[in-house]
Amino acid sequence: MIDTRKPAANQDGDPLADDPRAKEARDASGDGEEISVDALLRGEAEAGREASLRNEVAELKDRLLRAMADTENVRRRSEREKAEATLYAATNFARDLLSVADNMARALEAMPEKQRELADDATRNLLAGIDLTYRELMQVFERYNIHRVDPLGERFDPHFHQAMFEVPDPDAPPGTVVQVVQPGYRIGERVLRPALVGVAKTGPRAGPGRNGRGSA
Repeated sequence: MIDTRKPAANQDGDPLADDPRAKEARDASGDGEEISVDALLRGEAEAGREASLRNEVAELKDRLLRAMADTENVRRRSEREKAEATLYAATNFARDLLSVADNMARALEAMPEKQRELADDATRNLLAGIDLTYRELMQVFERYNIHRVDPLGERFDPHFHQAMFEVPDPDAPPGTVVQVVQPGYRIGERVLRPALVGVAKTGPRAGPGRNGRGSA
């Protein structure tokens, strides 16, 4: 026969007071009180808000670092552009002065050293004055980062040299500058005027042509 009697209530009127399973559940709760569903939901909501705040902080930190990097890049780019503007501000003026430097160099080359020794005092003084002025002009060029390009014996560089002709020369590697018709100039890393050059190529050495340069 099945016993349909209800468990006896304790003195407090709790019929589950002596139920082992209820006692076990209360012990698991820590203080003998039941954990409500609302409390669980509130805990989960707080955990969710905390995770959301952490993600927001991480996102804001990433944005801050990117903004700082962009600001630093803008500052460096501005400094570089300012330096380049200062460096290349005199480009047109320097290019106009190249013909002056060329004429001074031609005047000095027009009279060889032996003829200078035989010249009179006035001629020697004139040449000395031209030479002094030319040297001073070169010093001014150097001060403003303007450099003469005289690539004799160097490898041909199309960025700073302009090939006028080729010279068969077995003694020089192909592509070597073996003659400088006109020196070039550069300002910083930019070309003001390319050097006009003759470039070696493979083949037998050519005899001098009518222009004295040899055949191409």
